[in-house]
Amino acid sequence: MQPEWMTRKMESFDFNLRKFNTSNIYSYFLEHPDATKQDLASALNLTLPTVNKNIDYLSELGLIAVSGSRGQTGGRRATTYSLCADAKVSLGLDITKHHVSCVVVDLNGNIISFSRNYLIFEFKDSYFKEVANLLKKFIKESNIDDKKILGVGIGIPALVQSDNKTVFYSGIMDIREDTYDMFRKYIDMDIVMFNDAKASCFAEKWINKDLVNAFYIMLSNNVGGAMMINGQVYSGDNFRSAEVGHITLVPHGRKCYCGQYGCVDPYLAATNLSQDDLEGYFKELETTKDEKILDEWQQYLDYTAQTVVNVRAILDCDIILGGYVGAYLEPYLDEIKKRALKISTFDTNADFIKLCSYKRENIAAGAALYFISQFIKTI
Repeated sequence: MQPEWMTRKMESFDFNLRKFNTSNIYSYFLEHPDATKQDLASALNLTLPTVNKNIDYLSELGLIAVSGSRGQTGGRRATTYSLCADAKVSLGLDITKHHVSCVVVDLNGNIISFSRNYLIFEFKDSYFKEVANLLKKFIKESNIDDKKILGVGIGIPALVQSDNKTVFYSGIMDIREDTYDMFRKYIDMDIVMFNDAKASCFAEKWINKDLVNAFYIMLSNNVGGAMMINGQVYSGDNFRSAEVGHITLVPHGRKCYCGQYGCVDPYLAATNLSQDDLEGYFKELETTKDEKILDEWQQYLDYTAQTVVNVRAILDCDIILGGYVGAYLEPYLDEIKKRALKISTFDTNADFIKLCSYKRENIAAGAALYFISQFIKTI
């Protein structure tokens, strides 16, 4: 008879092995549209009995389901299984001066529903109550079962501590230290808050799994940044890393909301191009002959290239242009690269400049993806 401590150790080992196998099988479904039991056994080097047990377990949880069959006509076809992407969902909010964007994100990280609502930010009970009402209406209109909702991620133009609750700086809006408590007062779900640029970068990492070292520049109504090192967002010693919007671009230039002069933000914020209709702006840009618009756009490209080169000189990594403006930059990427090369000391090509892959509602989606990633870790 083996000692009790050895029995406990073996039971713990068996449990960890089962969880490891289950997690690997579920991860396979996250990356493949469907799979047969034999696919899983071959790809993950597992026995069919082990695969069978895990398929049954994940099916009982409602996380996967039979999706079809595969094989030659006339013979016995192998059953295929696929992820039930809507088994759980997460909600995301993007809070700006004048709007609140809401998204529903599924287990694949896809936005399955979104809305944008005009609402002027005020640090008052009435504002937070209205956000909660908009969220309830959005959930109802999206036909989302409350039981499937993992939580609400909120992207804000402010710096947030590692607890994802405590705000310690916001120069753009009157977002205060107890903003989390105000949201929590009216939203009866789990909540986390993120700096908007960090949320955008998280969404980008979700799509680009092989992203290792990169700097994300968020060109939205404010300019923010996020630095990724070894696949992880680097927050800095004081949780204020990558604040590219406050690097000096034009000495003694335009006044920034932070109180300094010549920062990147007042030159590259999306509001320099349009207050609330970027899509319309870029459509007009394609055909306009208005010299003022064209000159301002050329200057915007110059400032973008200069900012990229400044960051590149310090970090020597890929630079990703994202945010509201980044979603429209594809026709102008070559021009940005050309301008960057002219003023770069070391680079002989500008392939390090890339555009964001997550182009729609990336702040809200990135905030929502926190709960998706946490849920997947529990499988």
